[in-house]
Amino acid sequence: MVGEMLGYYQTMYLNRLAEAELTDALRSGKVTVILGARQVGKTTLVGHTLRGADVCYLNFDVEVDRARFNAAAKLPPEDAMRIFGNPELVVLDEAQRLPEAARVVKGWYDSRVAQRFVLLGSSSLDLMNRSAEPLTGRSRKVYLPPLLFEETLHAQAWASGLGADDLSRHFRDQVRTLLRERIAFGSYPEVVLSSQPQRLLRELASDYLLRDVFAMGLVRATEAIRRLVTLLAYQIGNEVSISELATQLQISRQSVERYVEMLEEGFVIFRLSAYATNLRNEVVRNRKVYFWDTGIRNALINSFSTEETRPDIGVLWENWAIAEVAKMNALRGRPCDLLFWRTRAQSEVDLVLRGPTGLRAFEAKWNPRRKPGTAFANRYGVPVETMSPDDPFVARLVP
Repeated sequence: MVGEMLGYYQTMYLNRLAEAELTDALRSGKVTVILGARQVGKTTLVGHTLRGADVCYLNFDVEVDRARFNAAAKLPPEDAMRIFGNPELVVLDEAQRLPEAARVVKGWYDSRVAQRFVLLGSSSLDLMNRSAEPLTGRSRKVYLPPLLFEETLHAQAWASGLGADDLSRHFRDQVRTLLRERIAFGSYPEVVLSSQPQRLLRELASDYLLRDVFAMGLVRATEAIRRLVTLLAYQIGNEVSISELATQLQISRQSVERYVEMLEEGFVIFRLSAYATNLRNEVVRNRKVYFWDTGIRNALINSFSTEETRPDIGVLWENWAIAEVAKMNALRGRPCDLLFWRTRAQSEVDLVLRGPTGLRAFEAKWNPRRKPGTAFANRYGVPVETMSPDDPFVARLVP
């Protein structure tokens, strides 16, 4: 089955930075758990990385594969592996569809069968909290976000073999054009490779990406979640008040908080908390909302302009740049806390990275001629750096 997957995707495969993380996880001997939104390329990544290996692949979106797994689960571990053909690896795709799967895999792993196990999931809540809880201490997690800008360059013949510095120096106009496209259409692999990105994004944003959110037992709330995620699309880069959203949607505050959490758990949005040491003068309560993929955000409001004159280019650049940092941070196992800073006097910093080497602070400015403020530097002794489209390789900021 992995061979069939690879045969379909090989002509369009884009090299991923996560390949090294996945290879390292497989070598660890632990159960490998790969997490990410639908359509970010988890199955393709596994098919490419495991090409040539002897793999039993089961997709729990397919009823016959679920039945095959459940039948094997009733057998002693060695007999179960024989049912699968004694492969080198057993890959369970959409693992969150069968919550008991991790418990069964734990039993197989603890029995020291020769096989290695890979679980793929498109919902962090279901797979990590419910399904994968039995695998605590027995698993290595790999997070696969949408493509980083560096990875999208692999689809460009003119960028082959060149590093960020050479690209910025010798292909400035091409990099700028590609950046505008990625800000408008995002970085889902199929979208990057498509000649009809708008159609694909509308499909993703309208149903497919939210499937796991809707499957969390709140089918009656689908319309409220759609309205909520559209409201959030208009508020990227802003501090979001749950109470105000509840008023606009005419539902309870508790429901809005839960729905926002579900959108986070389904890898649609992420939130930044506030950095503060002086609780009297610094804002700490609200959090800022960003989309993992700006193409999804633009699909929700049906706005796909690639022009630099679009009225929301500033906040779009802010979302895109911070998402690039967040994606790299996730790939590297989240070594940094991603925060923002604002005082009650309205001094602010878009992104504060708190990591193993201390603090770094950044302002995202599409037009970098305006210099950042000095309030944060004066208070914390940390200069505020500028993230500008002149250097879109901002993912390098993660240590």
